[in-house]
Amino acid sequence: MKTWIPDARNFAYLNWKQVEALPKESTLLVLPTAAIEQHGPHMPLATDTLINNVLLGRALQLLPDEMPVYALPPICYGKSNEHIGFPGTLSVSSATFMAVLRDIGASVAAAGFRKLVLYNTHGGNASLVDVMARDLRAEFGLRTFSMFGSAGAVFEGLNPQERKYGFHAGELETAFLLATTPELIDTKAYTVNYIARIEDDTLLQPENGAANFAWLTRDIAESGVLGDPRPATAENGERWIASAAKQIAAALEAMFRYENNYKP
Repeated sequence: MKTWIPDARNFAYLNWKQVEALPKESTLLVLPTAAIEQHGPHMPLATDTLINNVLLGRALQLLPDEMPVYALPPICYGKSNEHIGFPGTLSVSSATFMAVLRDIGASVAAAGFRKLVLYNTHGGNASLVDVMARDLRAEFGLRTFSMFGSAGAVFEGLNPQERKYGFHAGELETAFLLATTPELIDTKAYTVNYIARIEDDTLLQPENGAANFAWLTRDIAESGVLGDPRPATAENGERWIASAAKQIAAALEAMFRYENNYKP
């Protein structure tokens, strides 16, 4: 699979003597979590993993060379049962996903490292990542951090409907891959589906509401798309990647510099 992680920031490219020599108290390790799942008829199964890789890779390029921040190999398989029923979706259970995070955290702690970032780009993993960040902190005393998607970057030019309800394979994700792997996008296969409309201000929401309803993609979209990919352009994709990378780099630097006095 393609990677944008700089070689010098790729933890798996180090040998054990190089790992042994790293400053364990300050080194920041980043564990990417994503998915292999359907992204409609126009995008590849690896969309979330590719986006994670390019955003993190571009962010790492912005950090000072002397700052010890490394990307661990990604966990490509996520809890994707919202997409079960679509060919190609490879999902693990919540218990399996959390067990893998726990065991990797145990290995990181056993090697003497103190700081671990869980960087997630798949919505189905989000609540589990939050749980595991706290559990790893409690069990191993790691300074753990969670970071999602663009780390709060604002994407200029994204319309309000897409910003709120373009959950999956919509304009943003399509633009990211048009800018990076255009050969993987079938622009003739775009479809449009939304789980809700912003003008429908109801109490029940699909996410982030006062009350939420559980949903499966098959409930809403036969094509598997939750959003509108049609306005996506490579130019916007490049601009939005740069914005996200800057925000992620700033967050990583803040995590690197973070200290507290509590030690279990």
